[in-house]
Amino acid sequence: MKALIQRVSRADVTIAGKSVGHIRKGILVFLGVEKGDAEKDLTYVVKKVVSLRVFSDNEGRMNLPVKDTGGEVLVVSQFTLAADCRKGNRPSFDRAETPEKAKAMYERAIAMISREGISVSSGEFAADMQVSLVNDGPVTFLLDSRS
Repeated sequence: MKALIQRVSRADVTIAGKSVGHIRKGILVFLGVEKGDAEKDLTYVVKKVVSLRVFSDNEGRMNLPVKDTGGEVLVVSQFTLAADCRKGNRPSFDRAETPEKAKAMYERAIAMISREGISVSSGEFAADMQVSLVNDGPVTFLLDSRS
C-alpha cells in the first residue's frame, strides 16, 4: 500500500464542480492499494498518517502529529500510485488492486483514522476528481507499507 501524504493549510476535492470533501490545516492522503495488500499494510499506513510528526511545535521543529494539533485529514483514492513506469512510456497498472478490494480498504482506512478522533473527509472512490491544495512547507512524504 502506498500513501502520498502532504501537510496542507487547506485541501478540497470536487466532482463535477461540487465540493465533496475539504479540510483546513491537516494532512492530505493520496492512498493507493496494491495487489496483495493486507490488514497489516492498512494498519501501518493509518498509524503513520495519524502519528507522523510533521507539524511544528513551539520551537518551530516538526515534532507534532496531526492528532495533537487539531488538524484534519482528507483521504483521496489514487490507484495511479501503484503504477509501474519502468518499462516503456505507458504506465502499467497491473499492480493495482481490484476496484472491489481497493474500495473496501480505502473505506476502512477512513474509518480507522476517524476512530482516532481525527476529523476526516474523503473523495469518492473511482470518481473523476479535482483536488486542490495548498501544501504547507512544502512537506510531502511517500509511505510504502512494503518498504
